[in-house]
Amino acid sequence: MSKKVAIIGAGIAGIATAIRLAVKGWSVEVFEANAYAGGKLSSFEQEGYRFDAGPSLFTLPHLVDELFALAGKSPRDYFQYERLPVICHYFWEDGTRLQAHAQVEDFAQEVAQVLGEPASHIIHFLKDSAFKYEVLDGLFLQDSLHKISTWTSAKALKGYINLPRLGIFGTMNQANAKQFQHPKLVQLFNRYATYNGSDPYQTPATLNIIPHLEYNLGAFFPKKGMVDITNTLVSLAESLGVSFHYQMPVEEIITGEKKVKGIRVKGQVLPFDLVVSNMDVTHTYRKLLPQAHHPNRLLNQPKSSSGVIFYWGMNKTFPSLDLHNIFFSDNYREEFRVMFEEKSLYHDPTVYINITSKYKPDDAPAGCENWFVLVNAPANEGQDWDTLIANLRKNVWQKLARILGEDVQAYCETEAILDPRSIELKTSSAQGALYGNSSNNRYAAFLRHANFSKNFSNLYFVGGSVHPGGGIPLALSSAKITANMIS
Repeated sequence: MSKKVAIIGAGIAGIATAIRLAVKGWSVEVFEANAYAGGKLSSFEQEGYRFDAGPSLFTLPHLVDELFALAGKSPRDYFQYERLPVICHYFWEDGTRLQAHAQVEDFAQEVAQVLGEPASHIIHFLKDSAFKYEVLDGLFLQDSLHKISTWTSAKALKGYINLPRLGIFGTMNQANAKQFQHPKLVQLFNRYATYNGSDPYQTPATLNIIPHLEYNLGAFFPKKGMVDITNTLVSLAESLGVSFHYQMPVEEIITGEKKVKGIRVKGQVLPFDLVVSNMDVTHTYRKLLPQAHHPNRLLNQPKSSSGVIFYWGMNKTFPSLDLHNIFFSDNYREEFRVMFEEKSLYHDPTVYINITSKYKPDDAPAGCENWFVLVNAPANEGQDWDTLIANLRKNVWQKLARILGEDVQAYCETEAILDPRSIELKTSSAQGALYGNSSNNRYAAFLRHANFSKNFSNLYFVGGSVHPGGGIPLALSSAKITANMIS
């Protein structure tokens, strides 16, 4: 009889872990508090508009394909996606507009033409980004940082040799200001700090590996929307015998003699040989392991940024916009200072708009668009969010009207809102932080919780709040690291 594993949470990392363990012969059951799978990677419909609720950028699709291959299935038979020809449209208040073409040479020429920055600077930067990724991928993204074997491997030796080139000792902004002449280009590449909820004026330049994923490896769009990642992987897991239990929040992880015995659900204790928590690690300890030793120094680390998302159904199309669009603040440094020091929202925010109906027209009625409008926000610390959101909405409408040259608010016919409070409520993310602990110091990678418990031999952790970090690719990597550990 196969051994039984309980996975707490049907986020993308929990689903991927379920698939990997089922392939290895485990009997897998997933317990999810919500009525749906995916966590942040879910969707909803409102008045004829479909919205992906959370992550909107898809990179490293091979991490999804790999799960189908492990199960002996052809990925393209179940999950289709396409590479984007243009990664993002950028807008500034002074009228500057820039298209970030997926082809590096085309992007470099666009930058040279619009900003006067030598094309060679873009080429060099993205080659360096690729080098950093090559060195760090094997060390940080494929293995546990909490095992001695990782630090004594050949991959680690390569990292030690190239340590000065990895950007650990300076900030992202410092590195980008040295690389580029034009402040708008510095700002453009500084924005990649937000991909794990960080401040480019504090986080190490090591995070300059992120542009490599988009430009050198590609940004993609799932043909049925981002939620199709969740839907197809759940179907794959179920085909392997994984059971999903929805609206079944786990109340406690049962322990004894330095081992996990099972879980308690709706007052009933269910025995399991092994437990994997895809719940935020802070809430896993505080809510599910109240009697266990808590790594408080780690759990009390400052949190990453959160976000305020407006889902707007617009009864008009906007030809100047694409799938991904950024409207930059005029004072980026001040925007981040207000967010991380004052724990508030800047009056002139940087605004991200994702419009999936550009690629999937049935996401909106004919002649309309579904706008996913994100503004980075501090984690929830009891702020007056109702007032902050009311002011933010007004500031965003005014900003878009100035830059696009028309009263865009007049075309909005439906709205939904997600803020740090509701993010925490729906996804159990501590303080509504989107990426777990903050990465605003050079040691952040080492301050994430391990993928295993040091106190219980059969308790493991996956997801954005543990190693290697937040976002779809890293969540999938955490599942791979953990499943390999278990095997």
